[in-house]
Amino acid sequence: MAIEQAHQIPSDFPRSLELGAVAGYQSKLAVKMVEGRFVEGLTDEEHKERFLACQDLVEQLESYCRRKLRENAALDVPTLLPLVRRGVVNKDWDLSVSELDWIMNRLSDRLNRMAAPGPAHR
Repeated sequence: MAIEQAHQIPSDFPRSLELGAVAGYQSKLAVKMVEGRFVEGLTDEEHKERFLACQDLVEQLESYCRRKLRENAALDVPTLLPLVRRGVVNKDWDLSVSELDWIMNRLSDRLNRMAAPGPAHR
């Protein structure tokens, strides 16, 4: 099953979240117990869930951006993307910086593909 999931999730999707700090004098590890083992980072299922949530957000943001670009002819993709990113950050959703970077890169690719002129027809 883990191999099947790996094929569904793009290799550029971030695998781990940023590590948290644990206060105290002695060194500590930020791990969790899963099926009797200590695990650092995301399990395969958690990774898949985060990917699906991020992919869904890309699709929602793409729809939003397309609408905004249609409504305002003076607005372009390079101007809109930083505004969208700031809006997502202000929502304080549970996204890591690397996940947000992935989302914005995907969104940029999709919007720029839409804005790019197609081959000339003769």
